[in-house]
Amino acid sequence: MTIASHFRHFDELHPWNDRQHMLECIAATVETSDVMTFTFRSDRDNWFRYLPGQFVTLELPVSEDEPVMRTYTLSSTPSRPFSVSVTVKAQKNSIGTRWMFDTLRPGMRLKAFGPLGDFSFVRYPAEKYLFISAGSGVTPMMSMTRWMSDCAPQSDVAFVTCARKPEDLLFKAELECLAAQMPKLALGFVVEGHNPRDGWHGLRGRIDAARLSLLAPDFRERTVFCCGPEPFMRGVRDMLKVCGFNMERYHEESFQPAAAPAPEEIAIRAGAGEQEVDANAVATVTFTMAGKDAKCPPGQTILQTARAAGVRIGAACEGGLCGTCRVMKVSGEVDMRHNGGILDDEIEEGYILACCSRPIGDVQIEA
Repeated sequence: MTIASHFRHFDELHPWNDRQHMLECIAATVETSDVMTFTFRSDRDNWFRYLPGQFVTLELPVSEDEPVMRTYTLSSTPSRPFSVSVTVKAQKNSIGTRWMFDTLRPGMRLKAFGPLGDFSFVRYPAEKYLFISAGSGVTPMMSMTRWMSDCAPQSDVAFVTCARKPEDLLFKAELECLAAQMPKLALGFVVEGHNPRDGWHGLRGRIDAARLSLLAPDFRERTVFCCGPEPFMRGVRDMLKVCGFNMERYHEESFQPAAAPAPEEIAIRAGAGEQEVDANAVATVTFTMAGKDAKCPPGQTILQTARAAGVRIGAACEGGLCGTCRVMKVSGEVDMRHNGGILDDEIEEGYILACCSRPIGDVQIEA
């Protein structure tokens, strides 16, 4: 489709609002030696509707036997609705992301699920924000800042991002351009170390209260969004608590698995009295489509049980966030502790997330 015809058909386009999509890669951009940005358009010429900071799950055909699911935050902004982008880092032992680096090129198509997620300033309105990130955790912050630049350039944001070396700082040049257009966007860059030849004159070391006070003196008055490796986020949380920050205004993006409740707690939720609890009770999970019955020990999830029984349920984050493992519960009860990956009306219809649902007695699952 030509650019002219694209705009002629604008009124015929529909928003990207269902749970599964087919995306066509239109660009693969190298950001650093281990980070790339992949840009997609809808194969149905739809426009994209999502909240800045949300994520999608991509189905990657890594092998012929079974694709892998990977969840990535959108680094693009919904204020530019005809394409979406994910900026991803290839870890040393990564499978899905490494396949993207080596194989995914313009013209190829992928299935996508989403968008989902509550990690967005839209969910938590405030007068002033502090975005603090490390490594590729900068991506949701870029989505939110890009939206603000397009739609609310007077937004008050202290943007602090950390990296190991100056060359690992993602989007530094773009952020400096955005700051020229946003009078209340204050940038702070921190690197752990550098080579003297780099000519780095900024802050060095790891983020702490002293450095944060230099970059955002009024950080206690701001609403904080934090994203990065778990040790980094844990350090930021601990630092803010020690500084007397109101943690009700702290939000972080994390794909950590939901914590498992104790077997005794599950049994009590099922209606047993405290004296009747059998911590060794084993539930039976029936997978109706596969025609299999599987034993599920206390504390084990539906997803773990399915895998042990050889029943395939697609999953990505395994933390109750992405919604990829959504299945219909035909009968029985489960203890589900999700992190926003399923809607209330879906729960009312009988759907559950297999990755964070644990049986309370015998259950039947449509899988």
